[in-house]
Amino acid sequence: MAETPSSHTTGSLSEADRKASLGQLATLFLRLGVTAFGGPAAHIAMMEDAVVNRRRWLGRQRFLALLGVLLAFLRADLVARLHWLAGGKGAVLATVAIFLPAFFLVAFTGPLLPRLRKSKTVSALLDGVNAASLGLMLAVELLLARAAIFDLATALTAIGSATLLLRFKVNPTWLILTGAAFGIIYSVPHVR
Repeated sequence: MAETPSSHTTGSLSEADRKASLGQLATLFLRLGVTAFGGPAAHIAMMEDAVVNRRRWLGRQRFLALLGVLLAFLRADLVARLHWLAGGKGAVLATVAIFLPAFFLVAFTGPLLPRLRKSKTVSALLDGVNAASLGLMLAVELLLARAAIFDLATALTAIGSATLLLRFKVNPTWLILTGAAFGIIYSVPHVR
């Protein structure tokens, strides 16, 4: 199915979009919770790979469109709103599964961390993990940018938003809402 400019913005369901079972969701998000370091950006990259590329539960444009809507309006973690894959139970299950490993890791290592940080070896290891996580987050953002910026209007919107955020500290909610408005205004002449 060929993509049109409007499919970039609407993310309409394609034939490739399929439902996931609760067991499949639990397994996937438990694994993501154990293996994904770097916070939401890393989770988003790994989720996209899992649900779009490997399992084909969603098409890529649908995934990106849903991600954009969720970040724009709900300001929630993507996992918390996975209702389109397996209903409300799926969203709850995926949320618990992805955060449960981190909960246990923090519960067991949190009290030890100040003592572990005193070790030069452990401190160097944690510094390396932090640097690698930052690199991973940057790579994910670049991949998302390549998918989201596909013409002059989206490039100008991205540059304008970044400038307003970094230079003038504009609240990100306003930037996302303004970007959504620009997207609608720009798409109106192109919709037939």
